[in-house]
Amino acid sequence: MKGAVELSRRHPMASWLCAMLHCFGSYILADLLLGEPLIDYFSNNSSILLASAVWYLIFFCPLDLFYKCVCFLPVKLIFVAMKEVVRVRKIAVGIHHAHHHYHHGWFVMIATGWVKGSGVALMSNFEQLLRGVWKPETNEILHMSFPTKASLYGAILFTLQQTRWLPVSKATLIFIFTMFMVSCKVFLTATHSHSSPFDVLESYICPVLFGSDWGGNHHLDNHGGSQGGSGPGSPHSLPTKSKEELSEGSRKKKTKKAD
Repeated sequence: MKGAVELSRRHPMASWLCAMLHCFGSYILADLLLGEPLIDYFSNNSSILLASAVWYLIFFCPLDLFYKCVCFLPVKLIFVAMKEVVRVRKIAVGIHHAHHHYHHGWFVMIATGWVKGSGVALMSNFEQLLRGVWKPETNEILHMSFPTKASLYGAILFTLQQTRWLPVSKATLIFIFTMFMVSCKVFLTATHSHSSPFDVLESYICPVLFGSDWGGNHHLDNHGGSQGGSGPGSPHSLPTKSKEELSEGSRKKKTKKAD
């Protein structure tokens, strides 16, 4: 938060643009994928004014009262739940919109729904450039957070439902997925956890399907341990002496010194 406050003081325009990207980044990416005007959503004056008012109150409210109220945990949990409700709705609307243009374009629908649900995170590197920061290692695709993964899986489910491969109504799917997202995100926020409910499932599936780093890291750890000589069967390790041998050796040294 300290860096964001400093940016808002020194470069308020850059701070405002970053805030607008956080609010409307998903719409910008979806318009980019579907070949529509990127600036189209900025014609919604009420949304821009509301987002600008929130940005101003966050950074310039006296005594940081607005920020403190929003960060108060019960209030924060309410906003977190509302955000997940909006996220699921945006995924469903994005896939419906993409299906209107590409009736059989499964990958187009999945990609559009994904960016609708997690466009802010996917644009994090561009947002960093506006702040004068470049950290390519923080790419969201390389290190997906729970909302990004959930948006991708949700986009797949809504695409299957849209193409009639998932025998469930859209309203039912929206309700079930919304309850899942709200409960998970509220729990993670309340417990200050950065883990993901998908970690356990992925730890079993990914090594089987992709032979991922779960097996590779284990192999490297064992190999590194043998090179360091810490392993019991390491060719570089020296035989350890027992306590009796050490005590006997020290006793002989003392006898020689006495002689």
